[in-house]
Amino acid sequence: MKYITFKKETGEIKAGWLDQNQAVDMHEASDGLLPSDLLTLISQYDTFKEIVEQHCKSNGTKGRYDVDEITLLAPLPRPVSVRDFYAFEEHVKTARGRRGLDVVPEWYEIPVFYFTNHMAVKGPDDTISQPASCEWLDYELEIACIIGKTGKNITANEAEEHIFGYCIMNDWSARDLQAKEMKVGLGPAKGKDFATSLGPFIVTPDELSSYKTDNGYDLKMTASVNGRLLSEGNFDHIHYTFGEMIERASAGVTLYPGEVIGSGTVGTGCILELGTDVHRWLQPGDEVELSITGLGKLKNNITK
Repeated sequence: MKYITFKKETGEIKAGWLDQNQAVDMHEASDGLLPSDLLTLISQYDTFKEIVEQHCKSNGTKGRYDVDEITLLAPLPRPVSVRDFYAFEEHVKTARGRRGLDVVPEWYEIPVFYFTNHMAVKGPDDTISQPASCEWLDYELEIACIIGKTGKNITANEAEEHIFGYCIMNDWSARDLQAKEMKVGLGPAKGKDFATSLGPFIVTPDELSSYKTDNGYDLKMTASVNGRLLSEGNFDHIHYTFGEMIERASAGVTLYPGEVIGSGTVGTGCILELGTDVHRWLQPGDEVELSITGLGKLKNNITK
């Protein structure tokens, strides 16, 4: 299943799934038995599962729209929360090395994360406004999972049953603001809180089963700016699995359906890591496209 949130030509915002070249409005197609938003569906999925399966197999025409009749939005426009981890060793080594720093021993002991602004989520083709005081704007190529089941003190081995699905994530970064504020020993905050892109859809784990590996999934990850390929990585190269990230996030804390867990940047997945000799910082007018095998493409344009 590829779950989506979308805007109709009437301006109504609905949710459902993609069926080949059609978007299915699950509320309309089910005569109101399914909700109008994904957060409600995810939160009560056990209740709705049989109805979803029934309408996935239906050949009916009700509630179906050609994809060129709708506009895809972020699949979860207002997730419950967004935690972003720091799980790819190549990115950590290279990004810190460019600042003359080694990887601290603690990074190998625990997966760490920060909370970003879950009220500033952007979707496919949304414009990203460069913060007024930022001159070093950057993208970050990441994969995210969406929590689908409530749980506390979840072990890494139990974690997969708590994952509803996966999507592409772009953790936009104002590097100059981030560098200054983190000298104080707290953050990132203003360097990150202006935008996080998610989309174009949430893919359920069964759709990715052919790519499964011991470490996650064999999914190629790329990023391009203005059509020029800059970043190439693979989800399978991650150091900490999503199971280990979920175990850490849920230690002593309850995770709820609709919370987002980001992987952190894949190796080579940002300008900070590549260096400005490879590509300058992002500017208004730039188009950034992230792509992950099985998860589609997520494109955004930069504006002032």
